[in-house]
Amino acid sequence: MTTTLNGQSLINGEWIEGTEGDIRALDPSTEENLDPVFTLIGPDQLDDATRAAEQAFPEYSATEPEARARFLDRIADNLEALREDVVDRARRETGLTEARLNGELTRTANQLRLFAGVVRSGSFHRVRIDPAQPDRKPAPRADIRQRMVPLGPVAVFGASNFPLAFSTAGGDTASALAAGCPVVFKAHNAHPGTAELVAQAIHDAVTQEGLPGGTFSLVYGPGAKIGQRLVADPRITAVGFTGSRSGGLAIARTAFERPSPIPVYAEMSSINPVIVLPGALGSATSSLAEAFVGSVTGSSGQLCTQPGLVFVPEGPEGDEFVSRAVEHIDASTGQTMLTPSIASSWASGVENLSGQDGVDVIARGSAGEGANAPGPVLFRTDAETFLANGELQKEIFGAASLIVRYAEPASLEELVAALEGQLTVTVQASPSDRDDVAALRPRLERLAGRILYGGWPTGVEVGHAMVHGGPFPATSDARTTSVGTLAIERFLRPVAYQDFPEDLLPAPVSDANPWSVGQSVDGK
Repeated sequence: MTTTLNGQSLINGEWIEGTEGDIRALDPSTEENLDPVFTLIGPDQLDDATRAAEQAFPEYSATEPEARARFLDRIADNLEALREDVVDRARRETGLTEARLNGELTRTANQLRLFAGVVRSGSFHRVRIDPAQPDRKPAPRADIRQRMVPLGPVAVFGASNFPLAFSTAGGDTASALAAGCPVVFKAHNAHPGTAELVAQAIHDAVTQEGLPGGTFSLVYGPGAKIGQRLVADPRITAVGFTGSRSGGLAIARTAFERPSPIPVYAEMSSINPVIVLPGALGSATSSLAEAFVGSVTGSSGQLCTQPGLVFVPEGPEGDEFVSRAVEHIDASTGQTMLTPSIASSWASGVENLSGQDGVDVIARGSAGEGANAPGPVLFRTDAETFLANGELQKEIFGAASLIVRYAEPASLEELVAALEGQLTVTVQASPSDRDDVAALRPRLERLAGRILYGGWPTGVEVGHAMVHGGPFPATSDARTTSVGTLAIERFLRPVAYQDFPEDLLPAPVSDANPWSVGQSVDGK
């Protein structure tokens, strides 16, 4: 398996030099350019990639469960074989630590194997069979059988903050491939070398398993120009995106305005509120404040589930929580952010929030060594000010958080009702707060895709029950998730077969059921 970077896009199984200029990666800690140069493709080359994906779809979507699962396992194995090279390159391109990146690579491989298990189980087919009832009165019932089928080629956009788990072989790619959909992956220009190394692992798996070259393509392009053209391409049937609200909305708008609109699953913006109820304070106040600051500052706050908003009760125990949080923030040191532009956006967000009436900066950490490592910041305001000013809900992507002091738990319903949709909402409580939690829960269900009792929202478990999604603007479609096995359903649609002969039925819905897929017959 080769690990030499060639700076080219992967189209239909071939490494292709682009025709529209070039880029180089940047080490955000030193702002030094990294070799090699990566060439950017033009519109005709992008058309080649989507055409190859369309041509690969009939064969790839027809792969039997074991073959498709083996392909996903093979990608995971290949990725782990490249661990040292991938982690080293990602570290230089993102400023993230080796420990964080090793954990992320393991998570990425585990995601692929998890979806391989889903493919083998066949649960995603969701087979429903209503057998014929020829003697039913007043009219006979036809034999109707339903299963889920793949949509077609999927466009996936790499995330800036997860160069592995939400990028080239990340959750969107893994779930689309598991569904039977070829993927055209648009690399994030901040970590192109990492993207190419992971693409090599996928390409080698495609070759090893004898799959069509168009099963997976990696493209480098000039920002929005190629990205928008990819979404508008009539061969693309769905989009997976993780990034800014402006970027997600632009993609969704293009997808909706196509002659044939397609679904966009965009993860965009969330401040992940934490509600601290009175019973959670007292003897646990100090450890609670320390854990809060750890969640805010981890990975320089560049996590989509970072708690950017905390509701804390007024009174002495709430004051103690704030004092302890201030101590921890003041003692903290900034970590390198992913890119200079992200660091600049963080600084603009901090400046904007600092200038709002009724908002105070109460703690500020020290800048870290090197470039783009600003010190974490903690703000404070009151409930009345928060309710009156929508600017206080704007996400600051990085290590910053706003504490809102509230008078009584009864006032939380109004505060929660005023919030935009979120990926997560967390309740810190004790048994003495049971009635307040019970009263809030229906509102929390409308607010977020994941509700935590205790703990902190950073750290997303990859499993069958996880929901990583939420009402707008957290995501563009709150009915699904980008993490967990339910994610496969984003790239599937139902088809019913009426009165088909047994020998013409697809395997999952046939009476023979050669893949041993679970079947619901007459609802049982």
